[in-house]
Amino acid sequence: MKYLVVLLVVLFGVGLWRSSRVPKKQKEQAPKPATPQDMIQCHLCSLHIPRADAVTGKLGMYCGNDHLHRVEG
Repeated sequence: MKYLVVLLVVLFGVGLWRSSRVPKKQKEQAPKPATPQDMIQCHLCSLHIPRADAVTGKLGMYCGNDHLHRVEG
């Protein structure tokens, strides 16, 4: 009989503890995928790169300063 009372007290305590806990935050929403970027083609090597990473010269857009200087001197 005393084990039954102890079991009930323990179950009551666990139930009380679980109900008073702060609920876990909802899973963080996955970041939204990045919006597509405009792609350009390097005037020298024809490599496609995002417009934001391109280097602009007099004759066109390039994938880097090296190709810009090769063409435009």
